Amino acid sequence: MRCKVLSLHGVEFEGDTKSLGAKSVSGEITVLDHHHPIMTVLVRGTVTAEGTSGIRKEIEIESGFLEMDDQNNLTVLIN
Repeated sequence: MRCKVLSLHGVEFEGDTKSLGAKSVSGEITVLDHHHPIMTVLVRGTVTAEGTSGIRKEIEIESGFLEMDDQNNLTVLIN
């Protein structure tokens, strides 16, 4: 899936990913390739993106939003 993590400072991560894990208001969530469309609110914690090349990026956040669309694009807006 194509993933983009954006903050007020710019693009924190962008690339093809195998998975993205984060803490939402409902609990921990892991989004995998071709996940059903979803939109959720994120809470304080760590967003972990694992790229298809095996590179892992961890980003500490205060809050945010996550949206997976029906075109296999994942967008995460963080604060």
